[in-house]
Amino acid sequence: MQISLARQVALITGASSGIGHAAAKALAAAGAAVVINYNRQAEPAEALARQIIADGGQAIAIGADVSKEDEVERLFAQTLEAFGSLDILVANSGLQKDAAAVDMTLDDWNAVIGVNLTGQFLCARAALRIFNRQGVREGVSRAAGKIIHMSSVHQRIPWAGHVNYAASKGGVDQLMQTLAQEVSHQRIRINGIAPGAIRTAINEEATEGAAGEKLLELIPYGRIGDVDDVANAVVFLASDAADYIVGTTLFIDGGMSLYPEFRGNG
Repeated sequence: MQISLARQVALITGASSGIGHAAAKALAAAGAAVVINYNRQAEPAEALARQIIADGGQAIAIGADVSKEDEVERLFAQTLEAFGSLDILVANSGLQKDAAAVDMTLDDWNAVIGVNLTGQFLCARAALRIFNRQGVREGVSRAAGKIIHMSSVHQRIPWAGHVNYAASKGGVDQLMQTLAQEVSHQRIRINGIAPGAIRTAINEEATEGAAGEKLLELIPYGRIGDVDDVANAVVFLASDAADYIVGTTLFIDGGMSLYPEFRGNG
């Protein structure tokens, strides 16, 4: 199966590193013009844009804090200024501020909810408004627009010491399903991706060495995921090959969400 996203425009939030960076690169390789959003790390996002352009693609890097309404509105306005349309949103921005519940500050609770959940709502709302104005662009995509919400296995699996993060991802699941229920009749496809343990620079300490070996006990498939495992799924869900997939979360976790601790405990 060969996927082409030619003539489509994709906006990926939180794309200066990790999963978002890989998703932007993969969408560009499939032919989409990409908007690489970042918050604080401008240089990696701008370097990726330069690389995509050098390879013959179209890309631009735009800084914006997705938890702030005015910055989200500016991000989407600049996307339209640059490329004239929007077909794909990958709502990927996320952060962690971990602590036991009794020690967690309200600021840390609000910061995580603000980016991981409110930010996804603000971006989805902005994208939906554009999709509604555009409608289906014949010959470009069978859908009027596609949104992919990046969640986590922790929308399903509780995670002690990370109550703000787990709550945000549980909220993302219901956000995605409710939006899909609300707008799918407008030929807008909304789905989610729930990664498990994915090897990135940010979580290197937890995925390498002895910590990585311990982590494998939670992964039936026997390996830690790579960012390309998620990026490939993003491209698929953004394409017409997934045109009948609506309101679904794809778990990319090597089986982590199967609760492998219960093997042999029946």
